[in-house]
Amino acid sequence: MKIVQPHYVIETPIYEDYGRSLLQLCERAARTCYKSEGACSANSAGPFVRNIAQVKKHASVIEHASVTVRFICDRGVTHELVRHRIAAYSQESTRYCNYSADKFGNEITVIKPPFWGTTDRRYCAWYHACKNAEDSYLALLSSGASPQEARSVLPNSLKTEIVMTANLREWRHVFTLRAAKEAHPQMQQLMRPLLAEFKRWLPELFDDIHPDIPPATT
Repeated sequence: MKIVQPHYVIETPIYEDYGRSLLQLCERAARTCYKSEGACSANSAGPFVRNIAQVKKHASVIEHASVTVRFICDRGVTHELVRHRIAAYSQESTRYCNYSADKFGNEITVIKPPFWGTTDRRYCAWYHACKNAEDSYLALLSSGASPQEARSVLPNSLKTEIVMTANLREWRHVFTLRAAKEAHPQMQQLMRPLLAEFKRWLPELFDDIHPDIPPATT
């Protein structure tokens, strides 16, 4: 059994020019409403989009641009993630992936929980539960069960990969909920550093999201 840390990969290019192109796309779309496309300039997109999305709250215009992220996490995290319906998902399938195959190292991979140190007895209990699940899974496969049948004994900590594509408005919603201090600790492990990257890359749209401050209610 292999134990790994959760992480993510931003599949969409995040270099500065690409970020600027997303803002320019949103600006052109928004200015269509006012037929003010002639006001676009080399440096107008950032301030314009920040104002229209954050100040005027016309966030629909940032739905024209999307970002794709690959999450490597446990299946419990993905159960929460896919509740964000305005997004596209492609996830590693336990129906078709046979973890006894060579390409998986003939073992399952699980995500290390952040709650306990490796000497904590609760960590030891978690470890043995996952190891027993692996033994049962491999035994089922050896006795002729299909992967989709044997998966019923796999643990919630099983490592999975899920590719998520969402527009920028939905990413704002995701970060507001999933990076907050009330979010599950394993979700925070992923979303807080990802939000920090989005802030560096597109501050015009994400620098107002502060995970430790509860969102305003209306």
